[in-house]
Amino acid sequence: MCQIFAGQDPDNYSYVSRSIRLDGQVTSIRLEGLYWSILDEVAESQGFTTPGFISKLHREVMELQGAPQNFTSLLRSACLIYMDNRLATRMEDLRQRQAS
Repeated sequence: MCQIFAGQDPDNYSYVSRSIRLDGQVTSIRLEGLYWSILDEVAESQGFTTPGFISKLHREVMELQGAPQNFTSLLRSACLIYMDNRLATRMEDLRQRQAS
């Protein structure tokens, strides 16, 4: 089982930095490549570019909770929530097909 994790592509966990404009300020966000892939997918599913999605998310967090203490951790958590919801949707679709 560890081979699944230990043998993964190093690009999954190599850091990638991207410059993003948040509230008019250019900032650099550094995340593992796999998280960027998920964020790209989330953004596309919502009809945004990745920078546009991240900016919108940042604005919404600021409105709801004020400045996040660790925005990159929030992004990682958002990716996990997205993947968890995607898996739950797939499981529900499978159950419905099996019941038919």
